[in-house]
Amino acid sequence: MRILFLLISSLMLSFSAQAEESCPEFLNYELPKLHSNETVNLCRVANGKALLVVNTASHCGYTKQFEGLEALHQKYQESGLMVVGFASNDFNQEAKDEAEAERVCRENFGVTFTMIAPSFVTGQKANPVFQEINRQSEQPGWNFSKYLINKDGKVVAAFPSKVEPSDKKLTDAIESLL
Repeated sequence: MRILFLLISSLMLSFSAQAEESCPEFLNYELPKLHSNETVNLCRVANGKALLVVNTASHCGYTKQFEGLEALHQKYQESGLMVVGFASNDFNQEAKDEAEAERVCRENFGVTFTMIAPSFVTGQKANPVFQEINRQSEQPGWNFSKYLINKDGKVVAAFPSKVEPSDKKLTDAIESLL
């Protein structure tokens, strides 16, 4: 039994290493999760999946979009979509601390998708993921800008804040990738 366990563990590590090698470099970072000591590496958790990356805020007129983003997550996660929220420090709409941001996401809107700790998403200080998104597309003009990224790491569509998660343009773009 122990030999079988070691064999399976070895295969899993090998697969994980191969997945990271084939993953776009800008996704291969340990990103701190919101209000947690844990990190997430998007290469490990999203390899072979489409991503919907969103810069979020806790105190913004668009904050109610968390509910719609969670609905997208629930609807499409089994089909290969991963929703990732990046709490944004850029537009002065973020909570005063991570505990409050976590409370807004989880308690107020029932968010279960991956949320990254506050960071910058525009300019020179942008985190590595958004540096590449901004290079390939355009940087966010406000909170709740949405970027659809294919499994090869290409930004295939960008949607401004005013496009709701339930908007047919967004859901059609998601479905075309899955």
